[in-house]
Amino acid sequence: MKAVIVPGKKQGYRLEEVPDPKPNKDEVIIRVNRAALCYRDLLQLEGYYPRMKYPVILGHEVVGTIEEIGENVKGFKEGDKVISLLYAPDGTCKYCKIGEEAYCHSRLGYSEELDGFFAEKAKLKVTSLVKVDSNVPDEGAVLVPCVTGMIYRGLRRANLQEGETVLVTGASGGVGIHAIQVAKALGAKVIGVTTSEEKVSIIKKFADYVIVGAKFSEEAKKIDDINVVIDTVGTPTIEESLKSLWMGGRLLQIGNVDPSQIYQLRLGYIILKDIKIIGHATATKKDAEGVLKLTASGKITPVIAGTVSLDEIDKGFEMLKDKKKVGKVLVKP
Repeated sequence: MKAVIVPGKKQGYRLEEVPDPKPNKDEVIIRVNRAALCYRDLLQLEGYYPRMKYPVILGHEVVGTIEEIGENVKGFKEGDKVISLLYAPDGTCKYCKIGEEAYCHSRLGYSEELDGFFAEKAKLKVTSLVKVDSNVPDEGAVLVPCVTGMIYRGLRRANLQEGETVLVTGASGGVGIHAIQVAKALGAKVIGVTTSEEKVSIIKKFADYVIVGAKFSEEAKKIDDINVVIDTVGTPTIEESLKSLWMGGRLLQIGNVDPSQIYQLRLGYIILKDIKIIGHATATKKDAEGVLKLTASGKITPVIAGTVSLDEIDKGFEMLKDKKKVGKVLVKP
């Protein structure tokens, strides 16, 4: 099969023919329906993920159809449509038993310790599988592990209440445009922030308000008390994100576009404003199932900037870096 291989740290990637995967007892093989490109892929190629074992197949977001199952696999069958969590938990530890698989000590990350999904087929451990109803389109399902399900969990961790106001930075990006929709689906009023005037019309389809510009905190506070900020950017926006929040606010920090940059946090500011900072990156099966229901009900509409084949993976990365794009870039093997 064709697959996008990362041969070593900071050695780029290449499209290769590799042997088809075979399932072990607790694994399944899926035909990849869709995979998704993510800014994390760029950071992995730049060497920022120390747990990566090389060579490895890149890609950590997938929806597919089961073609083979291992002899110990129960609850799944050939022909089932499934997504995978970003990682494979052991399924037996104290965190797994209470539905907090994200904290499993033994978890292994896809596209890190385990091969990922920029391939025609993929091998998945049964502990990471979540079934997808036939009424959920592939484009909506593939967003769940690293985008909509991740945001859903983040807002649960931030204890979002219906009627609160949420601000989303990077509102036109693959995460931001869907974060707006998840927050809306959970009953929030949502403000989208962008630096591009050309993207306002698209963001307005989903957000209640749109602010244009790098300095957005003062305008945001004129709209309403900001209870939660979903920061999908990082150091370029965190200062304004913190300034936006009203007392008791929560900053859900997801973005980190330049891991080499350091932000100096003034402790007095967050103490006196009673602000909670939540670092966040992933989802559990419970979150995936919850957001799949929202997607099936039509409350979340996938916004796709473009779809490429494996042969066009270079084009896909060009699209991912294009600041004019809106939404996610998908791979259809």
